[in-house]
Amino acid sequence: MSSGLRAFARLITAAAIATGYVALHLAITAGMDLRACDRFRGAPARAAAFTAALDGYADGKVSARAEIREGDTWFKENAPTGRSRSLVSSATRDAMGGRFSLARESAAGLAANVEQDQAGLDQKLGSSTATALYWAAPTVLLLVPALWLRRRRRSGAAEIIGVVSQFAPRQLWWRRPVFLVASGVGYGLFAGGIFAASVAQRNGNKMPPLAFMLLLVGGLVALGAGVLILRYTRPRSARGAAQALLADGREPVLYLRSFADDDTAAQVDDSAAYVSIHSREEQLTGALSAVGPVITVGRPGEPLPQLGAARFYLPLDDWQPTVLRLMELSQLIVLRLGLGEGLWWEVGQARATQPARKLVLLMPNGLPEVAERLDEHLPTPSRLNKVAGGDPWTSAVITFAPDWTPHVRPVGPVPRAKTPQGALVRRGVRAMKAALAPLMNFTPAYHLARAMKAALASVGVRRRTMAWRATLSAQTSLWKGLTLVTALALLSWLVFRALQLFGAR
Repeated sequence: MSSGLRAFARLITAAAIATGYVALHLAITAGMDLRACDRFRGAPARAAAFTAALDGYADGKVSARAEIREGDTWFKENAPTGRSRSLVSSATRDAMGGRFSLARESAAGLAANVEQDQAGLDQKLGSSTATALYWAAPTVLLLVPALWLRRRRRSGAAEIIGVVSQFAPRQLWWRRPVFLVASGVGYGLFAGGIFAASVAQRNGNKMPPLAFMLLLVGGLVALGAGVLILRYTRPRSARGAAQALLADGREPVLYLRSFADDDTAAQVDDSAAYVSIHSREEQLTGALSAVGPVITVGRPGEPLPQLGAARFYLPLDDWQPTVLRLMELSQLIVLRLGLGEGLWWEVGQARATQPARKLVLLMPNGLPEVAERLDEHLPTPSRLNKVAGGDPWTSAVITFAPDWTPHVRPVGPVPRAKTPQGALVRRGVRAMKAALAPLMNFTPAYHLARAMKAALASVGVRRRTMAWRATLSAQTSLWKGLTLVTALALLSWLVFRALQLFGAR
């Protein structure tokens, strides 16, 4: 499935979910209206009995007093907020106060008002039913293409899923769902803690000291608890390579690297703007997700998968055929250079069997001998030793022309663009920068994403969102937490309305 079709499928699915939620809410409203109509069906008989009880009480029948109160209670519980309820209440007060003439006068038009209230309920029921059906129709119409696109997405990735699934470690069926739920708690605490601490920080001078301390301390405690929960649950709920391919449907990005690089890639770069728990590899994977789902070979024997690219595990003595097959099935091969012999075998195989535009090399910082060895595989020297990248993790990104001529792109901070001329334009630029400043985090992965974006564009692969995806990947926990809290609030409201419908509340 292409990126454009995948985006369209996500849009259709999101629209189906939104219209389905609204249709379900409206269906519950229609059910409540139907229930109100059913409860009020006996109103004419109740009105007649109430009028008779008023006459009997006026004539001295003491037992009619209880019948009057019973009628008043019934109309309060079952009548809509219309004229019949108020008439019965007024007549009851007058009768209990001995004002029988006023009571009879109030009850004189009760039958007509009951009929009007019934007509109003029927009209409301018809309107709510029609509205629910109006929203249900597009939900069904959207579900059909959404399900078809989902099936097409899964079938399109069937071949590579079949290859990867052979090397997926066996897990208990309940393991991932349980840790996903626990991760949801962590995401909620993480987002809630950041929000509470931010509110306390910004509005502390306007709040009572006790409220400020409670909000600040509570936010920090929730934030810390969320971080601890997520550190424990996220590796245990991570998707494997087969699951990631099944969920995405696009041809993957094959990420190859030395296992010795995992410790560096697992580092979390601190930010002064916000708290982040996402590693460099997670941010790199987020940037590459603009191209496709990112898969990689996991380190043999690791108890838990490292977060970032989705893992699968190959046998130590027979891994080359599978890597070759995955190179063919992937739309992009991103290879981080290093000292391992297996990496250089992969470089040679990619050079010999794959189109030049598929290969992207990442040059680590501080390894000049790697540049010399790379030149042995290329028809033209890369001159990597002359590249002065300013990034502590990756010094350069290398892509190739069709004849395997290397294009080297240094990684590091780029000079700021000049502010456009003109007072109005300058104000607009400043306002945009101020609005986007909280979202920006210039980590090593961000600079790498910018370099990869430019390097891929030089060989005809344009993915404009790579740098933004790297930035947003550093804030995934915050956005997931806010999304989860919002979804739970909407779901709770729907459950509350359903309980009202079925009489549980």
